[in-house]
Amino acid sequence: MRRNTLLEWAAISSIAPKIGCTPETLRTWIRQVERDQGIRPGMTSMERDRMKELERENRELRRANEIIRKAAAFFAQAELDRLKK
Repeated sequence: MRRNTLLEWAAISSIAPKIGCTPETLRTWIRQVERDQGIRPGMTSMERDRMKELERENRELRRANEIIRKAAAFFAQAELDRLKK
């Protein structure tokens, strides 16, 4: 590890128990803040939240489309059955 990384890890390991979390949890939080501030590359918290929202919306739309497809097939078959009689 680089010297800065070792010093950072020592500081994180010292502080984490004082705030009631593991060093890895604190390190993760620090990295996310760095991404949010543009210091580190990666998705910001807002971008991640938006991505989750869009993924959830996408799942809901896929379910709705599947229901519509099944309903259309059901009614098409019912119409064919009605015409055969």
